[in-house]
Amino acid sequence: MHKEAEERHLIEKAFEARERAYVPYSHFRVGAALESETGEIFLGCNIENASYGATNCAERTAFFKAVSEGCKKFRRIAIVGGLIGKEETEYCAPCGICRQVMAEFTDIHDFQVILAKSTDDYHVYSLEELLPHAFLPSALD
Repeated sequence: MHKEAEERHLIEKAFEARERAYVPYSHFRVGAALESETGEIFLGCNIENASYGATNCAERTAFFKAVSEGCKKFRRIAIVGGLIGKEETEYCAPCGICRQVMAEFTDIHDFQVILAKSTDDYHVYSLEELLPHAFLPSALD
């Protein structure tokens, strides 16, 4: 599959995950599609809670699902998000906690973060661009 076709497929999967979001408070749905080094795709959506601190982001949901299934090496993630009822989504960048979780399981230089409004309107960043001066596991060696 061509690189752009692969990116678009991952974005489509993120939109699929976004439909599953549980957002009764913010009404802001986020979907993530995480691709492993072997090409397996793990979906995640944001899951809110009346106790706001117990809410989980889509990106972490995808990573935790993957890790719980034995996968710990990843190539890229596509993220989409926006308010319910809005026709177009916005670029939805991951929060700082999600960026830190990504840094735990990736090579921040090579791991790609795709922020998309649609399969035709998206930007690709390295995690290093989104998390400069990251605190990495190697700091604990």
